[in-house]
Order: sequence, then structure tokens, then C-alpha cells
Amino acid sequence: MYDVVALGELLIDFAPLNTDEAGYPTVKANPGGAPGNYLAALAKYGAKTAFIGKVGDDDFGNLLITTMKTAGVETKGICRDPKVFTTLAFVSVDEEGDRSFSFARKPGADTCLSWEDVDKTIIENSKIFHFGTLSLTDEPAKTATVKAVEYARSLGKTVTFDPNLRLPLWDSADDAKKQIVWGLGKADIVKISDEEVAFLWGCTPGQGAEKLLGEFDVSLAMITLGEKGCIMANKNGMCLVKTPIVMPVDTTGAGDIFGGAAVSCMLKLDKDPGELTVQEIMAVAAFAVAAASLSTEKPGGIPSIPEKEAVFEIMQKNFDNML
Repeated sequence: MYDVVALGELLIDFAPLNTDEAGYPTVKANPGGAPGNYLAALAKYGAKTAFIGKVGDDDFGNLLITTMKTAGVETKGICRDPKVFTTLAFVSVDEEGDRSFSFARKPGADTCLSWEDVDKTIIENSKIFHFGTLSLTDEPAKTATVKAVEYARSLGKTVTFDPNLRLPLWDSADDAKKQIVWGLGKADIVKISDEEVAFLWGCTPGQGAEKLLGEFDVSLAMITLGEKGCIMANKNGMCLVKTPIVMPVDTTGAGDIFGGAAVSCMLKLDKDPGELTVQEIMAVAAFAVAAASLSTEKPGGIPSIPEKEAVFEIMQKNFDNML
């Protein structure tokens, strides 16, 4: 039995190391893709996880599968496709450590996942099903994602969703909004950023949390605020947890690590997310914020996931609430 299965993109992030006088960067390849980062964080913190997706039958695809295995993620649901290349993402990082992305994905292997490729037994043998929107941008992955979400829901699985908005991958902003709203309507737990809340509704993060709980009937809303921390809320109440002081160099994967860390805590609590007390929500948020914050001190996504002991140590220094 898997605690969490995720469907979506697995790719290579090329992060800049330095730039020459003409502006051309020297880059380092890192394993990436939001669902992969999310599952790797869950595995790091004790959960049993599995990935459903597609990579190219190439060196990068093989490296990614090896990375997932090394991270403790089950990889039997990852297909290799000899007709397409593993998806590549080129990351630009500004002076504050914030990043932007350019994708080599026309198509990339992740968009070529079909419903027939999906190992349904992995979904059947899981507690939680997770997805994002990058697998909704192109066919056949879009249909595969929609059918997988509906299949998970039909089996009574808890569904978690992260919009992970990347506007350059969409035909239009309206199309992105339409698919995000669809995803929100299918989820029990939502991890969303303040920027994504503003994109969707032009409102504050707190108002966004209220919309998720009320209009979308989400059991638990988790809204990340970047360097300001997060808001987490269910029907029992809302809390704000601020970030500890860190020295960020790269925020790649921080939101995914936040989500994985948070869900790992919920698994240990073994309660319906909608029934968590405010004190329990604060403890979950504190662990997730600490893990995500520490991850920004190292480059890359999966390579930056901090050890549990380091997370507890920074929590002891900064928070009153611990699991």
C-alpha cells in the first residue's frame, strides 16, 4: 500500500552556475518536476510513495528514474518512450533566489503519457492521489490526468492538488485558469501560492483560503507566501506561520517540498484533514515552512530536501509548535 501516488511531469532542471560576459550561462543539470520533488520530500520524511509519468528512453530519462529510486520513490509507473525526449526546463534565478522557467517541451515525454500507459493498480493501492496542472496543458497527458483523477475519486482516495502555474506552457491565461479551477473542484487538499491566488481571483491569501473552503469545498487549504511563510486553514480555523531566517540561494522546488512535508505530517496524524485542530494545523505548517525554507539554502529541488533532524532543529529555534 502506498501512502501517496503522484501523476505528472518528471524533467531535468538546468540551473545557472555563472554567466559569461556575453550573458550565456554555464548550467548544472538537476532532477526536477513538481510531482517528483513532492514525492521525494514525502519519502524523505517516511512516506511510501509511487510516481506515474513518462520520460524519454534516453540518458536523462534513465537518470531521473535512478534518482527517484534513490529517493525511495517507487518507479514502476514511469514509462520510457523512445519517440520523444525527456522534458528539459531551463531555470533563471534572480538576486533574491527567485526563479523563472523556459521549457524544451514541444513535445516533451511528460506530455505524451496516455491513459493506457497509467498503471491503475498503483492508484488502487494508494491512500492519496496527487496531481498538478502541467499534465493538463497538452494531450494525451491531459486526458490521462483527468481520467486518473476521476478514477482516484471513484475509489474514495484523498486527492491533493498543486496548480504549479507556468504560464509559458499554456495557450492562454484563460485556459490556465479554466484548468486550475477544474483541479480545485476535484481536490480535498490544495497547496497554492499567493501569486496563484492573485492570478485566479485578485484577492488576498486569506480571502483565497476562504474561497477554497467555501466555494470549492476543500478540506484543507495551504497557501504559501514565499519568504513570508504560509496560511493554512480548514473549517476549524486559520493560522499564519512565518518563515525562519535563512540565506536563500535558489527557491526551486521549495513549494513542492512544502507540500510534501505538510502531507507527511498529516499522514502521521492519521486524521481527516478537515478535522485537524488549529493547533495541529499550526504544527503541520511549522514543519512544512521550516523544510521549505531550509531547502532554499541549496540549489535544485530534490537535492535540496533537508533531513528531518535539520527541520526539527530550526523549528526548535523558531517555533513553539512541533509534531
